[in-house]
Amino acid sequence: MKILVIGGSGIIGWNLLEFFKGKNLEVKFTFKTNQTINNDGYFLDITNKKETIETITKINPNIVIHSAALTNVDLCESDKNLANQINVIGTDNIVKACQKIKSKIVYISTSFVFSESDKLHTEKDIPFKPKTNYGATKLKGEELVLESELKSLILRIDQPYFWKQPYQHTNSVLRVMDALSKKQELREITNWYNMPTYIPDFVTATYELIKNHHTGIFHLTGPDFISRFNWALKTAEIFGLDSKLLIPINSSQLNLNVQRENINLDNKKILKETGIEMRGIKEGLSDMLKEKNESSN
Repeated sequence: MKILVIGGSGIIGWNLLEFFKGKNLEVKFTFKTNQTINNDGYFLDITNKKETIETITKINPNIVIHSAALTNVDLCESDKNLANQINVIGTDNIVKACQKIKSKIVYISTSFVFSESDKLHTEKDIPFKPKTNYGATKLKGEELVLESELKSLILRIDQPYFWKQPYQHTNSVLRVMDALSKKQELREITNWYNMPTYIPDFVTATYELIKNHHTGIFHLTGPDFISRFNWALKTAEIFGLDSKLLIPINSSQLNLNVQRENINLDNKKILKETGIEMRGIKEGLSDMLKEKNESSN
């Protein structure tokens, strides 16, 4: 089995690569801005249809994991053309390549495909009119995958966190740790709620789904529906940092292009079908601290 990870230099793709290599799987990757991992990746701009189809068909993988996306919610709102080029047209180009070689596609999606409601969304619920352009473009990507008639997995995540490589984007946990370790005050939002995804659990779950030939939609989020402020408090507690430096604010004070929606996903399906339990923030943060302590010894 040959696996191709699109966006292999990002934090999600890189961790998938490292895990798969540890399982002695044949795995290749593409990158756009960071050529990493022994410089053996393939440059790929997924918005270029010809280049995308040629690259993927040349590698000829059995499975393509599509983890490349424009995830900056405000940028997706202010530059809708760029968001469409990457998240929609780019996905369509990958789908067309997969159709040509009849490979399975694994599409990394987001909780933002739903609209905010009091409902706990399961994988059976049909997303409808997400209010952010980011969510709308990712939903269109899901639709392209489902309409392709390819064997597919759609994996929805929310606020993924873990240690990162120097060239990768930061995440909520590392941002809090960085500020508090420098004794800097940090404003955190009380009215944004997420279900943070611990990346090692996401990677393990993805591997099990692929290994056992699953298809369909899975919510690979953690179980905690928590505000950014309370998540930051827990981060400070686990890592022994000064929580008094955290300043609670409302998102309305930030004057952002678009307000985030609070989406609550049911993640019981992955446990039922694979036996893997997605860990909450206390367990995930404690695991990060353990890894940090072990690496420093």
